[in-house]
Amino acid sequence: MATRLNPYLNFDATCREAMEFYRSVFGGELVINTFGEAMPDAGDIADQVMHASLETDAGYTIFASDSPPGAPKVEGAGMSISISGDEPERLRGYWEALAEGADVVMPLEKQMWGDEFGMLTDRFGTPWMVNIAGDATQG
Repeated sequence: MATRLNPYLNFDATCREAMEFYRSVFGGELVINTFGEAMPDAGDIADQVMHASLETDAGYTIFASDSPPGAPKVEGAGMSISISGDEPERLRGYWEALAEGADVVMPLEKQMWGDEFGMLTDRFGTPWMVNIAGDATQG
């Protein structure tokens, strides 16, 4: 197997909702394992997500979990997930879906370097960047 770099997102008891949302945006297969499945004595966190994996139709993989009690959680600290390419319809569709309930930092629009680019933080606190290659925006 070749190596891959995958984002691993952490949530505060909203992982299942977030990952189901990302599945609605990107498609694919979502697998969720709870703390209760792994630890019979998980108590209040039994239904929270210990590990989730979304393998998307486009070949992306997103991992995520809920932060267990006492674990530090800082939303989006020092990172963004960047999606780029030359498929304008697909990328605009991702943007529009992610933008529902999001804080749009920079609207998706033509930039000085010739590409369409936008930044937002989705309703789950995850920062995203979308870049559509300049040649693709000409059509």
